[in-house]
Amino acid sequence: MPDPRQSGLPPGAPEVTGDWFPPFIPSPSEAIGHRCGALQMLTLIAYDIADPKRLHRAAKVCEDWGLRVQYSVFECRLDANGFDRFWTELTKVIDPKLDRIVSYKICTKCAREVRSMGVQEHNERVIAYVC
Repeated sequence: MPDPRQSGLPPGAPEVTGDWFPPFIPSPSEAIGHRCGALQMLTLIAYDIADPKRLHRAAKVCEDWGLRVQYSVFECRLDANGFDRFWTELTKVIDPKLDRIVSYKICTKCAREVRSMGVQEHNERVIAYVC
């Protein structure tokens, strides 16, 4: 494996081969033993899907696991096992040669700092109203 200092990757990062990049390169906090993901975390999912049928299927998978915040961006609150099941389901829908999905895990402390502005419409059905 090449020296990560020369490649710009953190120490312990998997080797990059060809056009493939590992989906999760350890962050500096993970390198020092930070337990991100041990409990439920906010995960931001974004995708760019070339085919309308795959786009619809990817959106459906994401809607089953999280909340749409933009056309191709979802927020999910998942623990590590839930995320693995979700990611496996989503990767079965896409064509990795034409499409791209990316996830960003945001720890609880950082999630408190998330800012939002403007109208947010939810596509979820209301189950009950509490007065």
